[in-house]
Amino acid sequence: MFSALNRFIAARYFGAKRQNGKFLSFIRIMAIGGVAVGSAGLLMALSIVHGFKSVIHNKIMSYGPEIVIQTFSDYPMYRSDTLLTFLSKEAEILAAQPVIESQIMIQIGDRVEGVFLRGLESEDRITKLPEYVKEGGYISVNDEILLGAKLAKNLNATINESAFIYSINGVPSRLNPPDIRKATVHGIYEIGIDKLDEAIVIAPIEWSRKLLNYQPHQIDKVFIKTKPGTDIKAYNALLNDKLPYPMQTESVYETYGSIFAWVNLQEQTIPLVIGVMIIVAAFNLIGTILMMVLERTRDIGILKAMGANDKTIKSIFLIQGSLIAISGLAIGILISYTFFWLQTTYSIIPLPQENYYMSTAPVEPHLMDVFLVSIITFVLSWLASYLPAKVASQIQPLKVIAFGKA
Repeated sequence: MFSALNRFIAARYFGAKRQNGKFLSFIRIMAIGGVAVGSAGLLMALSIVHGFKSVIHNKIMSYGPEIVIQTFSDYPMYRSDTLLTFLSKEAEILAAQPVIESQIMIQIGDRVEGVFLRGLESEDRITKLPEYVKEGGYISVNDEILLGAKLAKNLNATINESAFIYSINGVPSRLNPPDIRKATVHGIYEIGIDKLDEAIVIAPIEWSRKLLNYQPHQIDKVFIKTKPGTDIKAYNALLNDKLPYPMQTESVYETYGSIFAWVNLQEQTIPLVIGVMIIVAAFNLIGTILMMVLERTRDIGILKAMGANDKTIKSIFLIQGSLIAISGLAIGILISYTFFWLQTTYSIIPLPQENYYMSTAPVEPHLMDVFLVSIITFVLSWLASYLPAKVASQIQPLKVIAFGKA
């Protein structure tokens, strides 16, 4: 696109230092710095947003099932064996397991909390909850329970401590006292999301069934894990249509819709806000290139007198704008990847876990982001360089040589 002569002259102008040219060097450095800060800021913001989305998604998927089957009524589902047999024939389902879930009261010492009891099989085939157990161990077939870290803190619970579980069917009275069972705190898990860490007690399904006086095939829910590559939202709707009333399905994106909406809002707005930095930095080039044009006015006159046409002059200053953009982008990418390394290694940006569901800002750089940010920044910088380059091409050589000005 540009001749070798044009590139040579532009490179000489870009790197050469003129006498009394400190101001020009300063604004050139500021222009490069503006592009560098804008591109680095956008890349860092995008990486943090991607990191937030991945961490939140992985935590929810590790704890919550992809699809839940439940009923409209408050009564448990009967004949769960028939339902599980039907689900085992679905090609999209990798695993399905019965679940018992009910409201209970838990007491440890003199502290009492109202929570949900979730009865699960000792071998969890749906979630990765065992990986989040930070103290003790996962539940077995005995009277062992698992508490979330926030709930354990509220109850001042410790491993191997006794707990009393109160369950009531209907309105409590002298004729309808609550069922009480003793259990042992076998483990404490921590997902990092208060909604998940403070409201649920995990217990073996058979022990939960006895507590609630359920029959052998009575359950409250079925947790489903689909095969890799399955469109969860689409299959959730399809399965819902297959099930008889009063059963219904709910995908993880509906159960935790508010959390996913929060993450998506960040992903949509932050790039737009930070992107303004790139636009401002790119259009700062207009002033920078105009200053270069003024500084090189006599040189332009001489070049034109030697036969250089308007296109050549315009090309020289467009190349200078491109060099500033490339230099700024290179520095910006270097800054962003230095930040990625520092954050991954030393966690230089801590976060309050109760607000952000994690203790440190996650980073997940994508090569596609680097490519897109580089292309957009370069194009904006090139467009911003066009106006001063056009001004330079319209300088009249005779006036400049004769009077030292355009």
